[in-house]
Formats: sequence, C-alpha cells, structure tokens
Amino acid sequence: MKWPVRVLELVGGAVTGVLEALGRFVVLLARTLRGLVRPPFDLRALVSQVVRVGVDSVPVVLVTAGFTGGVLALQTFNGFARFHAEGFVGSVVALSMLRELGPVLTGLMVTGRAGSAMAAELGTMRVTEQIDALVALATDPVKYLFVPRVLAGILVLPMLVVLSNGVGIVGGYLVAVRLLGANPVVYVDNTFQYLGMEDLWSGLIKAAVFGGLLTFIGCQRGFDTTGGAEGVGRATTAAVVSGSLAILVADFFLTKVLF
Repeated sequence: MKWPVRVLELVGGAVTGVLEALGRFVVLLARTLRGLVRPPFDLRALVSQVVRVGVDSVPVVLVTAGFTGGVLALQTFNGFARFHAEGFVGSVVALSMLRELGPVLTGLMVTGRAGSAMAAELGTMRVTEQIDALVALATDPVKYLFVPRVLAGILVLPMLVVLSNGVGIVGGYLVAVRLLGANPVVYVDNTFQYLGMEDLWSGLIKAAVFGGLLTFIGCQRGFDTTGGAEGVGRATTAAVVSGSLAILVADFFLTKVLF
C-alpha cells in the first residue's frame, strides 16, 4: 500500500503547487491592473522604463525586422515564380509583417532583451531584501515596481511594431527589386493595394497585449525569486521561456478574435 500512497502524495503535491502558483499569478495581476488605473503615477519611473524597454530595443528590433522581410521576400519570390505570380510578393510581405511577423517577432525580441532584464533586476532586489525594505517603508512593491514597467511595455511595443513593419517592408522591397529583379512599380502597388486599416490595428492591438504580458511575466518571475544568485538565474530563464510561450499562445487567440 506504500506505493499508491506515495503516488497520491506526489500528484497532490504537484497539483497543489500549480494551484498556488496560479493563485499567486492572478493576485499579482489583479494588483498590477488596479495600479494601472489608480493614481498616483510615477512619471519619472515610467519615462525611465520607456527608454529601457523601447529606445534600447530599437536596434535589435530593426535588424530582426529587416532580415525577416528580406527572407520572406526571397522565399515567396522563388515560390511564386513557379506559377508567374511574382507581382504578389509585396502583398505577402506587407500582410505578413503587419498581421503576424511584426508583432510576434518584436515581442519575442523584447522578451529576450527587456523581460529577462526585469526578472534579473527584481530577482536581485528580492534576494538582497530590497523588496522587503520597500514593504517596511509602507511602499506597495507592486505599484512601485510592476506598474511603470508594465505600462511602458503596453505603450512602447506598438511603437516598436510600427518601426518593425516599415523596416520589414523595406527589406522585402530591397531583396525583391534590387536583388531578384522584380518590377518596382508593380511591387509597390501590390504592397499597399491589399492592405487595410484593420491589418494595422490588429497588429497594434496584439503588440499592446504582448507588451503587457512580457513585462508582467518578467516582473512576476523576478518578484517571486528564491534561492539566492542561482535563483536569479532560474528566474531570468523562466521569464524568457514563459514570456515567449505566452506571446505565442496569446497570438493564436487574438488572431481568432480579430479576424
């Protein structure tokens, strides 16, 4: 009878751990959402996070978008050439960047760069008891640490996505026209012929959601860090993995709702 009891203990412990983590996640999310709409707001901290999340992420986002647009044009041009439809390469590149690749790749790049940094920063504050010091000073750590970062992510990601879309389209144009010899007039006409405002807005809505997700998950992973320096490393890795998975899962459901 010992083995069945042991198995039940393991299963029960695993289920309890998952439920506790989920409850902790929901409580922190509710406190963060409340802090987003209740004053006072620390504008200086918000501006600082906008710079760290947005401005500092511009180079990696632009490089990623440019080469993504170029690779997409290269692949679709060779495929469409088989049935003489090279003129529609511009449409495919533009629609793909605005609807999917721009928001998703930007979110993933910012998760790897800014989300991990937030987890490491808050994790270090946790293991060095700086967060406990905030509580001792009657300062709400969620309002002080989470809200500026999450709000910055929500505001900045759509701006980065706009830049990503433009650079991706330009990258596709350079590859298709300059490298592969596509007709530039036809390419430009088809690039914008099939685009609608709903394509742009859907990508921006996705970007805002992704920005909130990746920053909150990064903060949450750092906030719940345990185990000293080793725990900070685990929290940083978990922030990148969890944030990336959250973006991909949310992208599916947002696409289902928006289209």
